Amino acid sequence: MATRRSITFILLMVVVGLNLRPAMSSVAPLLTRLQESAGLSAAAAGLLTTLPVLFLGLSAPLAPVLAKRIGSERALSAALTLLAAGLILRGLPLPGALFIGSAMAGCAIGVGGTLLPALVKRELPNSADLLTGLYTMALCLGGALGAGLSVPLTQLLGSWQASLMSWSLLALFALLLWHFQMPRPTRVSAQLTANPRGSQPTPPQSGILLLLKQPLTWHIMLYMGIQSSMAYIVFGWLPTLLVDRGYNEADAGWTMAISIMCQLVSALGAPWLARMGRDQRPALLLVLLSTAIGLWMLLIAPLIWKWPGAALLGIGQGGSFSLALSLLVLRTANSRLAGQLSGLVQGGGYTLAALGPFGVGVMLQAGANTAHIAWLLIALITVCGGFALLAGRNQRLDDHSGELLVQRATPTV
Repeated sequence: MATRRSITFILLMVVVGLNLRPAMSSVAPLLTRLQESAGLSAAAAGLLTTLPVLFLGLSAPLAPVLAKRIGSERALSAALTLLAAGLILRGLPLPGALFIGSAMAGCAIGVGGTLLPALVKRELPNSADLLTGLYTMALCLGGALGAGLSVPLTQLLGSWQASLMSWSLLALFALLLWHFQMPRPTRVSAQLTANPRGSQPTPPQSGILLLLKQPLTWHIMLYMGIQSSMAYIVFGWLPTLLVDRGYNEADAGWTMAISIMCQLVSALGAPWLARMGRDQRPALLLVLLSTAIGLWMLLIAPLIWKWPGAALLGIGQGGSFSLALSLLVLRTANSRLAGQLSGLVQGGGYTLAALGPFGVGVMLQAGANTAHIAWLLIALITVCGGFALLAGRNQRLDDHSGELLVQRATPTV
């Protein structure tokens, strides 16, 4: 039975999740305008789309350290504060403010996005994978709002700077709501987090080193990194690539927004689909195939396939990311391990993912066309499928004996 605490936490999770994608998706529809008005080259535009992802990856491993020092709740408050400040800074008429503010927003998203899976595991451990789907749905909705409203807000507010700054209002709202309603750890949950099942506590540094020695950690990290790279290439470059194919700026932005809106369905449904089998491999391969077909339809096939392509791309990417976050809770036995694995996987994965948007900018600068980029992305999705087969096996990291072991997980059917 749902309690008031659990319902409040779910609502807070959704509001915070809404803030973790507009900082990136709101730039993409304006990228052509930024290149014209701010004089950005394709490589510089690639750097602008890369910075949030790069700093997201670099800051994610800091989240468990901050959580240990000041608590997960206060650490998330600090992340939302930094996010609001970065969103405001990137619209100010100061040298380098656009780039610095984007990097600050990336740091905030890295910390916040790493803390939330561990909090979900702590607050509602028996439904952690399904709630991760709901959280991913909130991320997708935030991304869709950023992509779809970016150009209209520019027209309404009179400048792209005001449009980018306006997203700080959503971050400030989430900060106030979280500050006054954030969950406090109960004595039981604190004891279980510090010393699960009566085991000997493992120092965070040594726990991280042990995780790094496990192949399963690397399988999840590489799957996370490659599928995230696809997502941030779409966030950063899809409207530009569509404009190159003949779309106007607003239509390209709305096509991306509709694709992201389609992520809502698969983000919520993918964890349910994953529970229907003995492991997550079929679900992982299905969503990756959907992503590849969607990219082909949008970037290579005739324009008549635009809407089916946008839908399939959204369904694939929403499911891929939802399952990636679900793996963080399905592959760990307790919230402490989930937090450590989340920091490692998101830190390494997003740092790897940052190469994607920058690489596309370099390719465009070198004269590559949209079809060349599309085929490269489809090849990367194929590689990602190999890591999905490894990460999707029914295994779990457990340290109840004082040692970190990989065990067969309880069936999810």
